Amino acid sequence: MTQSETNRLREIEVFVQVVEAQGFSAAARRLRMTPSAVSKLIARLEERLGVSLVRRSTRRLQVTPEGAAFYEAGMRILSEVAAAEREAAAGAAPRGRLRVNSNVPFGHHWLIPLLPKFQTLYPDVAVDIALTDRVVDLIEERADLAIRTGPLKAPNLIARKLIQTPMSVVAAPSYLHAHGTPRKPADLERHRLLGFCFSRIFEGWPFLDEEGRPIVVQPSGGSLISDGEAMRLAALAGAGIARLAHWHLRADIEAGRLVPLLEDYNPGDEETFYAVYVGHGRYLPARVRAFLDFLVEEINLD
Repeated sequence: MTQSETNRLREIEVFVQVVEAQGFSAAARRLRMTPSAVSKLIARLEERLGVSLVRRSTRRLQVTPEGAAFYEAGMRILSEVAAAEREAAAGAAPRGRLRVNSNVPFGHHWLIPLLPKFQTLYPDVAVDIALTDRVVDLIEERADLAIRTGPLKAPNLIARKLIQTPMSVVAAPSYLHAHGTPRKPADLERHRLLGFCFSRIFEGWPFLDEEGRPIVVQPSGGSLISDGEAMRLAALAGAGIARLAHWHLRADIEAGRLVPLLEDYNPGDEETFYAVYVGHGRYLPARVRAFLDFLVEEINLD
């Protein structure tokens, strides 16, 4: 760690104490510093950041909105440093609470079934799993790791590839009996296409036309669903036509509960699933690294 990084960490420690002690003098006593030294350090921090973190008065200290946000971020940083020190002192053995965020289908089909095996291998790690198809901010949700699909836009995220799978368009036999079977992509305009009720990176279903040129069909006429697992269940119930990752549908297709559609027009696009986290790999907590390595080893399409 450079001298500049050490100084910044010290600034964070002092600022957190100022907020929690509600004053410079009280913080100075806790830190065994002089009030003027604390005041100068906070002033230097505000100058470097270009914002006012606290408002001073003779009676009380008031934290600005920017100061409140910096305090929350500083608490997370200090907590991570303390956790890293504890793990280093314990020989970096995986331990502690691991918070994982995943989309619903991946959680149902992979994470939950694999949880007992991971617990057996790492009994000192407690895993919290939150399932949602909504893309969440890892820092805001205090998640150590998330499962994501598609291009990763956040520059602070580091990703490890887990699986890559083709996409399939399917419907239940009951739906096809009632509404007919589409023979080409244009036929989908007369059908109920199940869509998601949240914004996604890619809009529309890609196909190839009869000349082999790429086209896109916009899902319409059907219900909007909150997550992929609910969409699979809606398709099984005959509510409409769905487009999901093939591994999510494979058992239903093999059992005849869902029927693949328009395979001759399938462009062969695939969906890639990543495990993503914030930070730099060499500073990754042992519990996170253990879970990442475990997922890479255990998850495969066979």
